[in-house]
Amino acid sequence: MNKNILLRNSGFTLMEMLVVILLIAIVGGFVGANIMGKLSKAKVDTTKIQMRQLGVILDQFKMDCSFYPTTEQNLEALVSKPVSGRECKKYDLDGYVKDKKIPKDAWGNDFRYTSDGNKYTLVSLGSDGQEGGDGVNKDISTDDPEF
Repeated sequence: MNKNILLRNSGFTLMEMLVVILLIAIVGGFVGANIMGKLSKAKVDTTKIQMRQLGVILDQFKMDCSFYPTTEQNLEALVSKPVSGRECKKYDLDGYVKDKKIPKDAWGNDFRYTSDGNKYTLVSLGSDGQEGGDGVNKDISTDDPEF
């Protein structure tokens, strides 16, 4: 047989290569969308865990001080002894959070905290950082029944 004939028939055509690339892109799109969905859900779950941990810390503060930090005292009361409002006589001088850093939600935003001293509410504004929203943009609150 002629060597030139064998060489011409031994490769892929441009059309075959484009079809393979298209199939790889389609499969990659499905896999990528699935991974992104799981990543978004993981951030929501992480935020809920952080809020529960802050709840435990706030409960410890209340056991020592007989009240939750007020809205005015905010979560900073977990880092340093409040100087205004109700006084805490048994305040832990080391504070209540590790490294004196108040945790943020999974998107790097501060939690919103409100309290009258008897009960508290923690809120994360979700991935968009704005009130309201659906899906991963939905606000997460300790007052929600599903929390």
